[in-house]
Amino acid sequence: MRRSRPVPPPLGPAVELVIDHLGAQGDGVAQGPSGRPVYIPFALPGERVRARLAGDRAAEVEVLAPSPDRAVPPCPHFGVCGGCALQHWAAGPYLAWKAGQIAEILRLNRVGAEVLAPVASPPGSRRRLALHARPGRREEARLGYKVRGAWTLVEIEVCPIADPRLVQALPALRRLAAAFLEHPRSAPTLHVAWTDTGLDVDVTGVERRTGGLSADGLMRAAEAAAQADMARVTLAGEIVYQARQPAVRFGRAEVALPPAAFLQAVPAAEEAMAAFVCRAAAGAARVADLFCGVGTFALRLAEQATVLAADAEPAAVQALAAAVGRTPGLKTVQAEARDLFRRPVLAQELKGIEAVVFDPPRAGAAAQAAEIARSGVPVAIGVSCNPATFGRDARLLADAGFRLEQVLPVDQFLWSPHVELVGVFRR
Repeated sequence: MRRSRPVPPPLGPAVELVIDHLGAQGDGVAQGPSGRPVYIPFALPGERVRARLAGDRAAEVEVLAPSPDRAVPPCPHFGVCGGCALQHWAAGPYLAWKAGQIAEILRLNRVGAEVLAPVASPPGSRRRLALHARPGRREEARLGYKVRGAWTLVEIEVCPIADPRLVQALPALRRLAAAFLEHPRSAPTLHVAWTDTGLDVDVTGVERRTGGLSADGLMRAAEAAAQADMARVTLAGEIVYQARQPAVRFGRAEVALPPAAFLQAVPAAEEAMAAFVCRAAAGAARVADLFCGVGTFALRLAEQATVLAADAEPAAVQALAAAVGRTPGLKTVQAEARDLFRRPVLAQELKGIEAVVFDPPRAGAAAQAAEIARSGVPVAIGVSCNPATFGRDARLLADAGFRLEQVLPVDQFLWSPHVELVGVFRR
């Protein structure tokens, strides 16, 4: 039976509200007429607005008394595009809010720490994007981001967060995307990364139950990639076209990237995070890097210590090991493909390790943090893309005698509510 979409509640009469603070998703929060919190998009703390409410959400918002911290959004797509939520906020209070989000989560988990000034990513610094494609002309798809709160597409011509080279590549990416739209049920997403050797594109969301992309479609994709001098195009990790191996550098090492490899979004933010990690691990002769990926931290750490590296993705671990073999002067790196959620590195396996780095996905590292807590490791360095699960893992380590000394917030996803961090624990 086909399910109907839920009908949104009707809009009520206009009410005046005063914004108390920003919620975790970047919406203004005010006390509604019923006394319960209501959420107002694109509103800032202290502002007085008029809005109509549908349940706990506001629509038809008019700012009656703007905040002095209100800024002019630099992107013409802002407000419609779902990619950015906070372009209308001045940099100082915006970054302070992100640091405050981390401090609040630590407080809720009863973990004290010094929260440092955030690392800020400037406009034009994102080297990877996820672009959604929809049918346009045969030679050129419509390409962009999803509309805020919907599945429809907002086509983009500019993107102030993106590396200008990615923006310049948009016409070529539209031509490439058109080749993946031959089936009416396909909804391709182009995961685009700018590497040291050019564009690396992995495409997902192509209908495969009917046999996948035809030979003609594959040929059209390869021709579009060749015309644009892309480094590589893959379809769900399978090579469609490759002119040269996409590669990036981590410290002295150059890594040949496997298809769909994870990269930090902003190179300068990655450098700041890696420098913080390496300083925290300084003096340790043996280090573990858990959830190591292709070696963002492990390869830099190997310049100063022997490294035990582990990650669930075999291709990433192989790329890391190959980079070690090509780079003179690095210390020994023992790299292992291992699912650290189901089979964490045990406390006894960490014997002799003097510092451990853990950089898990958004779900956090509860099982691995428990083993670190049981180990004798004196220093633990957590890298997180989700402060909520970091707070939970930090509580585990604190209960085992670790003290969270410092937390470095990293604003890698500019103008979004998302914030990342690096935290240093010592016994």
